[in-house]
Amino acid sequence: MPIYTYRCENCGVQFERQQSFTDASLKTCPECRKKTLKKVITPTKIIFKGSGFYATDHKSPSGEVSKKSGKKEESKSESKPSAKPSEKSE
Repeated sequence: MPIYTYRCENCGVQFERQQSFTDASLKTCPECRKKTLKKVITPTKIIFKGSGFYATDHKSPSGEVSKKSGKKEESKSESKPSAKPSEKSE
């Protein structure tokens, strides 16, 4: 369920409320009890997981991955796991 932010135009109090899409918007302020609440438009929170969301990430100018960069990524990924166990043992 989405979380909506409301602000009272009378007293200025701002709060968040979790509501369903089908619920009616709140109208009455919980602080001053006047019908002056308005929804505040806020940016949506998006979390990207993984890689490959941007065209510029680890790509050559032509858009193709070169053989050299592919070999370097493999060697880096192989060295990281060996480093982690030694850090945990300390």
